[in-house]
Amino acid sequence: MTSKERVLSIFANKDADRMACFSGMGSVLTASLDEYGYKFPTVHGDAVKMANTAAFTYKATGMESVIVPYDMCVDAEALGCVMNAYENVNQLLYPTIKEKIIHNEEEMTTIAIPDKIWERGRYPVVTEALSLLKKDVGNEVPVVAWLLGPFTMAGQLMDLNDLFKLVFKKPDLVNGMLSVLTDLIITMAAKYREAGADIICIREMGATTDVLSPRNFKQVIDPHLGRIFANIGSPNFLHICGSTNIVMKNMQASGADALSVEIKNNLAKSREDIGYEPLLFGNIDAYSVLVLGTPEVVEKATIEAMEGSVDSVLPSCDIWPEAPVANVKAMVDTVKQYGAEKWARKNK
Repeated sequence: MTSKERVLSIFANKDADRMACFSGMGSVLTASLDEYGYKFPTVHGDAVKMANTAAFTYKATGMESVIVPYDMCVDAEALGCVMNAYENVNQLLYPTIKEKIIHNEEEMTTIAIPDKIWERGRYPVVTEALSLLKKDVGNEVPVVAWLLGPFTMAGQLMDLNDLFKLVFKKPDLVNGMLSVLTDLIITMAAKYREAGADIICIREMGATTDVLSPRNFKQVIDPHLGRIFANIGSPNFLHICGSTNIVMKNMQASGADALSVEIKNNLAKSREDIGYEPLLFGNIDAYSVLVLGTPEVVEKATIEAMEGSVDSVLPSCDIWPEAPVANVKAMVDTVKQYGAEKWARKNK
């Protein structure tokens, strides 16, 4: 099977020859910047550079997907926020929002999605990059696009501490804004698919249960995730960071085709709670293992994840660009070596 056939078969619960190793989050490597002579701040606003660096990770490591965009500011920027790309900083930094558009409760009630939002900000860069990737490697690997979940997106538009406080004090106010952002996500998921995305990942990492209680999660996260996954087509999956065990049933109820968890998630406990039928992806530590580890450490962690009953191996979050090519390749190669056995055992 090609990587594309394999990954899409797994999502469709059809026969696959082995587990896959892919991602739905940023996977740009500094090795690609060195290869092409790019400066990191320039990649985020240039479709060709974005596509080239995304394809490099697949070509250099065998990672079974290509993914754009890389930073969390795309949606907020299209809505009017000002991004800082750190163009004059020597160290490698991801863009952040330096000027937000919501400063008080009144502005939360007036937020609206501009006409033809897909033409604003860097959305055209991302859609062009998706099209370029589709033409370049789209027959070999799935093209993946990700969008922030509505709560995480809201945290880009306004002060995050204020948002958390309002979840407790005025959940209806928060839900009103999240409903608007949910419309945006549904719209842009469709545009990303038109541009070439085979898979859509929704990253609601801001809804971590390290901060939100299960009750809060049910109030302000569940309704919007349910509407998103009912309207963005398949295949798709949901990723949430942090200690997600207490909301695994909520994640399952979202209607996502698959669930992605990070290193804080106890995989055995997750399977106790949701069973073995739902697709569960994860959860290689994107920093301590993929950046600081050796290929041997990566291999051990990858086997542990497969033994922990994941259906495919994914990094726990964005791959840190400093991750050595050899480490990422070790993750992929370990899945290639042992993935058929683990897949067959799981699907007996």
